[in-house]
Amino acid sequence: MEKIASFTINHLKLIPGVYVSRKDNVNDNVITTFDLRMTRPNYEPVMNTAEVHTMEHLGATYLRNHPDYKDKVVYFGPMGCRTGFYMILAGDYSSKQVLPLVISMYEFIRDFEGEVPGATPHDCGNYQDMNLNMAKYLAKKYLDEALYIATDKNLIYPED
Repeated sequence: MEKIASFTINHLKLIPGVYVSRKDNVNDNVITTFDLRMTRPNYEPVMNTAEVHTMEHLGATYLRNHPDYKDKVVYFGPMGCRTGFYMILAGDYSSKQVLPLVISMYEFIRDFEGEVPGATPHDCGNYQDMNLNMAKYLAKKYLDEALYIATDKNLIYPED
């Protein structure tokens, strides 16, 4: 069986950043999948499910309400390895083009106060598995250590 594209990236060289994971054509439209890598794989601890779940709720809410991108959001959710998130947008985008969007989303998460959207038994299948304080901490860390200082090394996958 052929390896899928995301398994061909050398995770030993991957650092936190915003990467184009793949581009797909669907009915003559480009769909861009972004790898929002928040922790350094196999070097840093993975994120716990409570903070990942909180960031998923906040990030999806932010993106689906964004005035310029809400109609382009296909998906936002965690990676199974818990080192980051996938963001899928309808359109042909580069990492540099979406960096301001990703920064504003993580600033929203970092600064969020109040009840996490959708964190009720009516709205979520595991509403008690949330950790807003840790989500805010990790959003700030990602902003400070990757997004605010992003260069090509944080925006283009490393060569093997």
